[in-house]
Amino acid sequence: MPFRFRHFDWSLRSCGLHGHITYRPTEPDLAERLRADTVAGEAWRCLRCEAYVPGPPHGSGPAEDAPLVLRGRELRDAFILRLLAAERFIRGLLLVALAYGIEKFNGARDSLQRVFDSYLPTLTPLANKLGIDLQTTGPVRLIDRALHTAHGTLALVALGVLAYGSLELVEGVGLWLLKRWGEYVAVVGTSIFLPLEVYELVDKVTWLRLVAFVVNVFAVVYLLWTKRLFGLRGGYAAFEAERHGESLLEVEQAAVSSRP
Repeated sequence: MPFRFRHFDWSLRSCGLHGHITYRPTEPDLAERLRADTVAGEAWRCLRCEAYVPGPPHGSGPAEDAPLVLRGRELRDAFILRLLAAERFIRGLLLVALAYGIEKFNGARDSLQRVFDSYLPTLTPLANKLGIDLQTTGPVRLIDRALHTAHGTLALVALGVLAYGSLELVEGVGLWLLKRWGEYVAVVGTSIFLPLEVYELVDKVTWLRLVAFVVNVFAVVYLLWTKRLFGLRGGYAAFEAERHGESLLEVEQAAVSSRP
């Protein structure tokens, strides 16, 4: 299975889902390399998967005005970025919901304190019979700590969680749209919180914390390396050269220019 996945054709997959993209350049020599006569009539090469598609082209004009179509490795990168974007969306929505919950708790804390004070003594004898010390259980200690935290402190916590959730949503939008600014925001925003995640892992290792840490480290390294951010591996100029080097039109244009 891994061997077959290594040879997975991302271009064919994308064309199967979204259809082919054909283009007729106005340059005669270049157009001739993209056109063919078949039993079904005129056919043009797809700019993504390079298959000949019968029928008129979807667009035409100078080669420099042709759409820059993602293909091959670029499509794989886009798939990975959108997986990361989906993870950022989910995390961002959960954090925004948590911020809302903290704020609501802060506003209704007096009522919750009365409920807590009323029900804890009632449940304590039953818990003692079962061998459970309610006062030392995690949920009870957490609730008690929250109830005795100052209103202003909880408001600041809610604001911080909201800001973090908003950052995750912005990262998700940028990554989903495949924007370079989104990649920078994702790298910077994720890197800032990596030391906190390391601290949490040192304090206590849980599978959720470990998975989140691994995903974030992968995201930072992957974006830095493949997108050549912050000047890495030649920076933006090398990234754009690599993108244009994948373009079928530019490859064929270079072939035409090199002919004697």
